[in-house]
Amino acid sequence: MILDLLFPNRCLHCNRIIEADLLVCDLCFGQIHFTHYDYSRNNPVKEQCKLSFPVENAYALIQFEEDSLSRKIIHELKYRNREITGKILAEWTIERLDFKDQKPDLLVSVPLHPKKLRERGYNQLHLYTETLSKHYEVPFDHQLIRRNYYSKAQALKDKKHRLETVNTFSATHPVTGKHILLIDDVFTTGTTVSSIAWEILNAGDNKVSVLVMAMDV
Repeated sequence: MILDLLFPNRCLHCNRIIEADLLVCDLCFGQIHFTHYDYSRNNPVKEQCKLSFPVENAYALIQFEEDSLSRKIIHELKYRNREITGKILAEWTIERLDFKDQKPDLLVSVPLHPKKLRERGYNQLHLYTETLSKHYEVPFDHQLIRRNYYSKAQALKDKKHRLETVNTFSATHPVTGKHILLIDDVFTTGTTVSSIAWEILNAGDNKVSVLVMAMDV
């Protein structure tokens, strides 16, 4: 309580004092650019994925424009030690994402390398994934995919190095006959989800769909 009084939670956009479990105030919420994509229909994420691998469905929650509130929110999650942001983003996703009759069998998030996990202290996708898992009643597996090499954040890489994902990931155990929803934070070139998708597809008779917090346009 004392910390709340001394260091109150503030809106990421206007700096107004807000409730501790919020990211932005009601006035600034309208500045978040939600995509309004349909999970089961063609949309920009699905079209991009289709260029690299067979994808069933795809969805992005928000747009990731330069100097936008959406970008501030993702950076708050990844770089400012605000893991709770993942839960809030999951709640926004739940309000907007309808699987209809195409609910996946398993949720799998993009892993961090163990060194990166120690540096950050948490995987920014875990709480997001676990919140979705509980609501949609779909199990998750944080161990299915392993990142083989330590590398700097995608945002710090140039375009050439973002495309270097050969053998970056591998499956830790067999999985077959599953429709897997692959979850990532930001979709940029699509090389990360493509690399993992092929590991899943090559492992057996599986299908892959994609869910990302943000689409980098």
